[in-house]
Amino acid sequence: MRLSIVVPARNEEKGIGNTLAALQPLRAQGHEVIVVDGGSVDATATLAAAGADRVLNASSGRASQMNAGAHVASGDVLLFMHADCALPPNAADEIRAAMRYGLRWGRFDVTIVGQPHVLKLVAYMMNLRSRLTGIATGDQGIFVQRALFMRVDGYAALPLLEDVALSKTLKRVAGRPACLRARIRTSGRRWEAKGAWNTIVTMWRLRLAFALGADPGKLASQYES
Repeated sequence: MRLSIVVPARNEEKGIGNTLAALQPLRAQGHEVIVVDGGSVDATATLAAAGADRVLNASSGRASQMNAGAHVASGDVLLFMHADCALPPNAADEIRAAMRYGLRWGRFDVTIVGQPHVLKLVAYMMNLRSRLTGIATGDQGIFVQRALFMRVDGYAALPLLEDVALSKTLKRVAGRPACLRARIRTSGRRWEAKGAWNTIVTMWRLRLAFALGADPGKLASQYES
């Protein structure tokens, strides 16, 4: 099993080097790393070139960036991870084991790295909710067989909650995900910047509105405001 690790990035020059440095052992094992820049105005793409097999340009938005990376990937399994995340050391082995059990997609448990103590509760609730509902988030490092991803036409062209939409589609087509207990680490900067409780309430409100059919474009504007 060969992984293609797709990393969407935009204006990540401060951290992209460390993110990719942590992926070098996987590259040494024959796995592939693809960075897709979404219109950075800093040195993200230049810095990424030293640590990735390919660096692409795509229109801004994680959905379009991840789809662009997936379409040039050559691995058997696609692993989508945010630019501020770090995979567990045994990520490839964990995914391989899940695939041997017949599971075709999944995600990791997540640890949120940051100052507010409430982030531990946020991560716990994210992992529990995902395990109960079979819905994964991008922070959890979604992985999927490349053939299955192409079969469902990849990520929907949404400005927000594209991970939820993909999860619902994969769950319907291929069954529930592998919910791996190995932990991916993600930055808590989003919660720190906007306030932990404010971010929690905002995300729950947006998820509920999305489930009820609200316009994703309007929801994205509310999230960014």
